[in-house]
Amino acid sequence: MITMDFKRLGIAPGNLVLDIGCGEGRHTIRACRESCAVCIGGDFGYDNLMATKSKLEFHADLDDLSCRNWALSAMDITALPFEDNSFDVVICSEVLEHIPDDDKAVSELIRIVKPGKTLAVSVPRAWPEWICWQLSDEYYNADMGHVRIYSKKNIIEKFRNKGPKYLGCHYAHSIHSPYWWLKCFVGPTRTDSIAVNLYHRLLVWDLMKKPALTTFIDRLLNPVLGKSLVLYFRKPG
Repeated sequence: MITMDFKRLGIAPGNLVLDIGCGEGRHTIRACRESCAVCIGGDFGYDNLMATKSKLEFHADLDDLSCRNWALSAMDITALPFEDNSFDVVICSEVLEHIPDDDKAVSELIRIVKPGKTLAVSVPRAWPEWICWQLSDEYYNADMGHVRIYSKKNIIEKFRNKGPKYLGCHYAHSIHSPYWWLKCFVGPTRTDSIAVNLYHRLLVWDLMKKPALTTFIDRLLNPVLGKSLVLYFRKPG
């Protein structure tokens, strides 16, 4: 499930790419398919890093990675272990909504991007996220759960006030919004809901097979129903 539009990232051969908050590696793996870039995946969770490692090794065995120069490390987004102006591209997908001190995290993301280079950020879109919050206290009170809802204006200004130029945005994953509403309605941690499990099977099928019909529906509904708000910035050069 790729959230970022990689055409907008402009990854070139030899670029150094950071996927911070990589989770189980979806964007790290995708970046490793781009132009022999050097890719680093960082996450706070050790289990996530191990899952990413296994997936990267699996794809390497399939010989479908352009880049075999990758590394993984545990790190804190509010205190990144890199020098200023280190990366050509920084990806931060669905992370900031979990971070209490998001101002510090934003400053760190900007600090490590090279002048003139790209920072791509995604957060949950405000109104689908608000519905999840209304349906379930457990959804946002969970350990490492969501601590805020960003409006589009708020998240853009949070970055732009620190220097980067706002380049544009789009929405993603419209067919995921009803799934999360349904999951919150029955209880986010329940595993015995037939409706939720059937919907999850649909999403997995869509992810693996990428059928034309669901791809078309997702793109058609993204401007209205998209679960994620995806934004692109450029650090002043």
